[in-house]
Amino acid sequence: MKARHMMAALVASAIALTACGAPSVPGQVAPSASISSPAVKSGSLTILTKFAAPEYAPYFEAVVKSYMAENPEVTIDLQQVGDQPYKDKIRVLSASKQLPDIYFSWAGDFANKFVRAGLAADLSAEIAPSTSWGSTFAPAALEAFTTGGKQYGVPINLDAKYLVYSKAALAKAGITAPAATLEDLLADCGKLKSAGYTPIAFGNQYGWPAIHYMTQLNAFNVPADTLAKDYNPASGEFTDPGYIKALEQFKQLLTACFNNGANGMSHEVAQANLTSGKAAMQYVELVEFGNFTAEKAPQAFADDWSFFRLPMATGSAGSPNALTGAPDGFMVNAGSENASVAVDFLKYMTNQTNAEKITKDIGWLSPVKGSATEANAFPQLIEALADVSKAESFAIWLDTVAHADVASAYLSGVEGIVSGSKTPEDVMASVKQAAAKAKKSVS
Repeated sequence: MKARHMMAALVASAIALTACGAPSVPGQVAPSASISSPAVKSGSLTILTKFAAPEYAPYFEAVVKSYMAENPEVTIDLQQVGDQPYKDKIRVLSASKQLPDIYFSWAGDFANKFVRAGLAADLSAEIAPSTSWGSTFAPAALEAFTTGGKQYGVPINLDAKYLVYSKAALAKAGITAPAATLEDLLADCGKLKSAGYTPIAFGNQYGWPAIHYMTQLNAFNVPADTLAKDYNPASGEFTDPGYIKALEQFKQLLTACFNNGANGMSHEVAQANLTSGKAAMQYVELVEFGNFTAEKAPQAFADDWSFFRLPMATGSAGSPNALTGAPDGFMVNAGSENASVAVDFLKYMTNQTNAEKITKDIGWLSPVKGSATEANAFPQLIEALADVSKAESFAIWLDTVAHADVASAYLSGVEGIVSGSKTPEDVMASVKQAAAKAKKSVS
């Protein structure tokens, strides 16, 4: 998790190579072959993932093995590397235009760099929401890999942010229901302090936990069209007053709800304060929900927790139904000679059986509707999948959706808010400078 959210600062040049001078939203880039599933499946595929870790790799190996068993005329070379080695390898392959047929991508500007460079096939004809395949996915998951109205990626998992809370802590503080507005949440934090709790455990040692708050608060306070324009490096300006409001709201949370010394505390230590009963809530990712089950958390907590979305302040100008998070996904090489087989494999990997398997084997939620069941998931995961399916869009992690320079300015700026060394105005001045620099890099 830490590695993923430190990614933005590391990938500024990862695929800038061919993207320089390209339009921010290109025209159709057709693969060298049709993407419709072929009547006869044959040929070879290369697939590159970043899931070499032993808890993830076996799932992808099993799906590849199963597909080849069902399609004996197809051979697949599956290459799995770690997070940082993947970034290094994809940079080299992109520069030489030797991308594999199928390759991993984060949502946001990381994916859009492939699109701008003409390296990603337009998959809209097969996986747009109106198609039979596309209709099986949560709409927000597909939207995360949409650029210029076209679908360039296939989501393979779901991740989103929620405030996980101890039911016992809220009951002790006299709170009968999770907060519906930011104002309610701030008031509840006062009640929780009076009851002896840290209201919201917060460890910001590596910077990304604060960035996740800013991702959601920006989406709440800035109109969606403006946000999309500013997160696009070709047009970003960050002049909307909602950005200052978002930072001011973060400061309110910092004062009313968070523990002291957050920049020196890890997210994991903060989480231990929640599960041990010292804190009442923590803002966490879906992929962390397994940490709250009896296998990993004290029984008293495992038996008595739930979650809700970070609430929006009354009268905010942004999107009330945007949910911070994003899927990971795969893209198809625009120059692949076996694009149709590549797409057929991705259809296979995201069918109902394999979608249920990814939850059972890895503990990830799949973006495929109905894939979390009582047989492969615990109740909170099933409830979360239903909630994610209702989201009209993802507010994609700020440190991957924005240009790396902008993300870096936000990272250091919000750390300054936490330490008390910077004001919201200071942060946005740095962000505007970074946006201007990013604009020059893609012009």
